[in-house]
Amino acid sequence: MIKTVFILLLSISQFLNVAQAGRANELDFSLHKLESGVPGPTLLVIGGIQGDEPGGFTAASLLVTDYKITKGNVWIVPNLNFLSIIKRSRGVHGDMNRKFSRLAKADPEYQAVNKIKSIILDTQVDIILNLHDGSGFYNPVYIDKQRNPRRWGQSVIIDQEEIDADKYRNLDAIAQRVCKNINTNLKNNKTHFYVKNTQTRHGNVEMEKTLTYFAIRNGKSAFGVEASKSFLTHQRAFYHLLAVESMMKDLGVEFERKLPLTQQALKKRIDNNVKLALYENKIFLDMADARKTLSYIPMKKGEQVHYSASNPLIAIIGNKESYKVRYGNRTVTQLQPQYFDYDDSLNSVSLLIDGEQKHVEFGDMVEVKQHFMVEPVENYRVNVIGFTKKGVNNESGILVKRHDIKNRYSLDRNSRKYRIEIYSGEKYCGMVLVNFVGEHGLDYAAESGDR
Repeated sequence: MIKTVFILLLSISQFLNVAQAGRANELDFSLHKLESGVPGPTLLVIGGIQGDEPGGFTAASLLVTDYKITKGNVWIVPNLNFLSIIKRSRGVHGDMNRKFSRLAKADPEYQAVNKIKSIILDTQVDIILNLHDGSGFYNPVYIDKQRNPRRWGQSVIIDQEEIDADKYRNLDAIAQRVCKNINTNLKNNKTHFYVKNTQTRHGNVEMEKTLTYFAIRNGKSAFGVEASKSFLTHQRAFYHLLAVESMMKDLGVEFERKLPLTQQALKKRIDNNVKLALYENKIFLDMADARKTLSYIPMKKGEQVHYSASNPLIAIIGNKESYKVRYGNRTVTQLQPQYFDYDDSLNSVSLLIDGEQKHVEFGDMVEVKQHFMVEPVENYRVNVIGFTKKGVNNESGILVKRHDIKNRYSLDRNSRKYRIEIYSGEKYCGMVLVNFVGEHGLDYAAESGDR
C-alpha cells in the first residue's frame, strides 16, 4: 500500500497540499513545516517517539491541522514512531528514545533515527520540544505516591540548567517561564507544571541516550513536555498545547488557532477529524462515529490502495480481503472492499438538495435537511447505497428522503451519512456523500473546564 498524507484545512475538497509521501507498510514519519514568511525563530515539535503516549502525538497532530503561524516557524513531526503508535506499543523495536547515543545499522529504526537527527541538526531549527505522557504528577517535594520527585507527569523536562550555544542557552530560565505561563491558564493548582531537571550529564545513563540530550550535545536547546497519564487523551492534548503555546509566546512565535483551546472543543475535534479519500477522491469517507465495519467499498481492481487523510495519524492497514483504518492507536473502522474497474469520464454530478440545484464534485459531502435527488446523466447509473425501489436499477431522478434509506448502510452509527455512487456500465466512476443534518448544528461547544 502507498500512503500520501494531506492536510484538511477548510473543506473536503481541500485534500491538496502534500505534507509527506511514503509507503504505508513502512509507516514513515512525516514532517510538516508551518512557516509564516515573517522572520523569527523555528520551533521543532515532536510527538509519538513512544507509541503508547497518545496525548503527545495527538497534540502534535492538532498543531498540523488547526494552527497557522503568522511570525516565525513551527516544524512538526507528529508521528515519529508511527508503527509503535499504530501497534499501541511503547516501542515495537525497543524504546526509540534510547537510541540517540549509539545505534547499530542493523536496528530496524536506524534510518528513522538518523532522519530525525538530521532534522534536529538543521541550521534553521532553534528549539526542540519532545512531547510525552508521564506517570503521576511531578513535584519537587514528596507529597504522596502520585505527587513526588520520581513522577514525570505535568512537567517540563531539562537535561541541565545551561548549554553552550549561541542563543537560548539558559534552559532552566526558559522552562521556568514556560511553566509559569502554563500555570496562569490553569485554575486547579493540582494540575500545575513544574520544571524537572534530570541532571543527565552527572551520570544519568538512561537520559544520555535520549533525543533531547542528543540535541543539547549538538548545541540545540531541547525540552521534554510530560502530560500526566492520569488524564484522558484529549485532556493530555490540552495540557500539551498549553505548553507549546507558552513556548511559542516565550520565543515570540505568533500564531492563529482555528478552535477554542478547551478540553471539550479538543475532544470534539479529535473525534471528528477522521476523513479519508481514496484514489484521488473517487472514494470519500467521513468516519466520525463510524460503524464498526463498512461494506462494499468500491476499491480499484488490480492496484495498491492510494489514500489521503485529514490528519497525519491516519493509516490504512490490511490486505485485499479487509482493511483496518487506524487513527493513532485505535481502530476507527474496517473496510470490506468490492473491486471494480474505474472509469474517469465523469468527475461530478448535479443534485437537487432541498429544492436547490447544486453541482457536486466527487469526493465532496453535502448537507441535506429533507431530501435530495441526483439529476440523470445519460449512460451513467446512480446507486444510493441503502435505497431500493422495486424494478429500479438506476436511482437517478428519484426524490430520496432519510427514511427511504436503510439505517445499516450509513457510514455512521447515527445513521446520517450515506454514499451516492456513480457507475458507467460495470465501471465505477466516483462517489458523493450526503449528510442528513436536520436541526443539529456543527459548531464547537463552549467549555468551562481547566483554564
